[in-house]
Amino acid sequence: MAHTAAHALRRDAVRNRDELLACAQREIARDPRVSLATIAQAAGLTRRALYGHFADRDALVRAVIERGADRFNAIANGVAEAEPLEELIELTTRLWHEASLVHASAAIALEERYLALTAASLAPLRARLAAIVEDGQRTAQIRRDISAAMLTRLIEETARTLIVRWDQRDAEVTAQLAVRAVLSIAGLSWQDVEARLSSTSTSTSTSTKGASGAR
Repeated sequence: MAHTAAHALRRDAVRNRDELLACAQREIARDPRVSLATIAQAAGLTRRALYGHFADRDALVRAVIERGADRFNAIANGVAEAEPLEELIELTTRLWHEASLVHASAAIALEERYLALTAASLAPLRARLAAIVEDGQRTAQIRRDISAAMLTRLIEETARTLIVRWDQRDAEVTAQLAVRAVLSIAGLSWQDVEARLSSTSTSTSTSTKGASGAR
């Protein structure tokens, strides 16, 4: 009986912590400099209760970054296996959609003091991107005049710059720019980028209609 009660308490603690992190992520999205007091109030907790989970604001922010990274890694893991350019388009599009939802915390994750944590937390995503680039070079779909490691780094740095300079008022434009920039860096001409995205859009639309009809 005591073991069951202890297990229930641990389960509740994990759930409470996750709910607190979700709340913190939402509040940071509204105001990147939001105080612990405001986060605690939004979560329906006292500051003392919040400190029971996190020693200070920095510890909370780091946990939010790790939580966001888990989501990005899951997206990378869920990208369907296809030709490298299709994988790159899907990965970039889905990541930018997610980034638009958690832009503020994503931008904080790219601040200098959190870069090491962010890089380590996003290791699975970075490995997936590197694999796509390497596969693309091997099949001659992606430029081969520079190394796969350098090309992967260029894509990462481009994404970092666009996130930092994100304008929520033009979120859709920024997302479209991100996909086009990544494909251009991969070696496609602007005309090829437009043709590729148009083809992908048509395929997605046809697939969606087919799925609707199947219902």
